[in-house]
Amino acid sequence: MDETHSLLLVDDDARLTDLVSRYLKEHGYRVREVANLAGMRRALSEKHFDLILLDAGLPDGDGIRACQQLRGEGIETPIVLLTARGDEIDRVLGLEFGADDYLSKPVSPRELLARIRARLRRAQPVGAAPRLAAEPIRFGNFRLDLEQRLLFQGDEQLRLTSGEFAILAALAEHAGRPLTRDHLMNLARGEDYSSADRSIDVMVSRLRKLIEDDSRNPRYLQTVWGVGYVLVLSGEKR
Repeated sequence: MDETHSLLLVDDDARLTDLVSRYLKEHGYRVREVANLAGMRRALSEKHFDLILLDAGLPDGDGIRACQQLRGEGIETPIVLLTARGDEIDRVLGLEFGADDYLSKPVSPRELLARIRARLRRAQPVGAAPRLAAEPIRFGNFRLDLEQRLLFQGDEQLRLTSGEFAILAALAEHAGRPLTRDHLMNLARGEDYSSADRSIDVMVSRLRKLIEDDSRNPRYLQTVWGVGYVLVLSGEKR
């Protein structure tokens, strides 16, 4: 049995919802089911959830846009998008707008469980033993607090999704050392992902927009052509 976590499942497909909900409950999760965005809003106003499973297409709105709105409101709960859309652009948009992961329908309950476990491991609750060293990592005017899972620019806290934090923390732990996309994904997300998954590039792009003065000419989060990415703490071009 998994450690008890509370999940919010937002999907209007009653058959899928019943299947997924029963499977997750059998593995020790508490699951609240709602069929639309209005129900999601009510649920979020009533209690805290450890993770949101969000359908991209709902009767009262677009789940991808709803994800963007949640992030804009400062809600940092991990979000896994469930989408029947096959176009890569929809998956990229979901990640650009703040989703931490996505799965295409029809959903495999076993794969969904693996993704949930991996995502929750990346989002440790306050008070859990930190996975990373307690000493903050500094680059430029930024401070990455690995124990509290927070990023600061000066005294201002910057918002990161759990996926963005996992990528930045993995790079920070190996600062100055180029990491391949596969190695970086394994460090940040575990092994439960497709080798063709390009979401790492989307995450890096989002991080650059946050920490770089010029995201097209980065000082800190640099590309090593033919290898992958590296975090350069000094801000010197490699």
